[in-house]
Amino acid sequence: MSEEMTPAAAGSGTETTNAAGHRARVSAYVQRFGILIALVLLCVVLSIANEYFLTTRNIVNVLRQTSINGILAIGMTFVILTRGIDLSVGSVVALAGVVSATFATTSSIASIAGGPYPAVIALVIGIGVGMGAGAVSGVLVARYNVPAFVATLGMLSAARGLTLLASGGRPIPALTDGYRWIGTGDVWGIPLPVVIFAAVFFVSWYVLSSTRFGRRVYAAGGNPHAATVSGINVTRIRFSVYVISGALAGLAGMILAARTGSALPQAGIAYELDAIAAVVIGGTSLAGGVGHVGGTLIGALLIGVVNNGLDLMGVESYYQQVIKGVLIVAAVLLDQSRNRRA
Repeated sequence: MSEEMTPAAAGSGTETTNAAGHRARVSAYVQRFGILIALVLLCVVLSIANEYFLTTRNIVNVLRQTSINGILAIGMTFVILTRGIDLSVGSVVALAGVVSATFATTSSIASIAGGPYPAVIALVIGIGVGMGAGAVSGVLVARYNVPAFVATLGMLSAARGLTLLASGGRPIPALTDGYRWIGTGDVWGIPLPVVIFAAVFFVSWYVLSSTRFGRRVYAAGGNPHAATVSGINVTRIRFSVYVISGALAGLAGMILAARTGSALPQAGIAYELDAIAAVVIGGTSLAGGVGHVGGTLIGALLIGVVNNGLDLMGVESYYQQVIKGVLIVAAVLLDQSRNRRA
């Protein structure tokens, strides 16, 4: 004969349920806004620690420095959403910068015959170089099922070698004013690299959140087999994201060359690590199908603020690498924890 539940027992069960529900809501809130909260807290701490951090000049400097890594990280987001990785973006930055610069230099030694050409031609060529490198990686990964790590590691080496061949191992100097404008110009007082970064972000956000292609990117990364069964050409989607990543790496490479005034063959070394860090810290899952460019934006800003804050406080660059490594590992551990709970 069953006993009736006492009021005290019923109340205890209700409290337990409410507590569990509260913990679940707090956990969801932290997962959704935790990185943004961390960025705000970091800014507060740095503003207290150094009087120059919150100055307009320094904030603009942080945004300018973040723009290149942010553009690379957005391209990396597309790739990681499909369960891929692109280790070649740093080398593609250098290759696109050098090749495009040869069309926009007044140097008689480094210039292509007939140069310098209009800046728009150099920009189109630079983005085309990036797209070509991405297409090669995309074919290897999507068509021939070469592991993304291996395919893009090979492209990292090949692109760096091509950069040295194209430049003869020397910088490409004396860039035209029209070309340099993309790295040093401004629009209504806002540095042009920041404007370009914002434009890339909003276009990518719209593509991933509001277009058929964006939905297919998530589907191809979340469950490739189910996506194929439902009629999605997963091979084409995986190929496309590497082309996008390469194109944005080419754009970032030209902005970098324009900012520094010359295209350096050693540019972009280890840039892929910062890009991957921004994506993973921003909450995009390495398992694919989960994430958004909004998180990547905050992740890139967080890395930029960390670098800037440590510079202002006179901390050596070696420690910056250590801190970024810790952030990456912590983000991956958090991602694995979320996947286990799911």
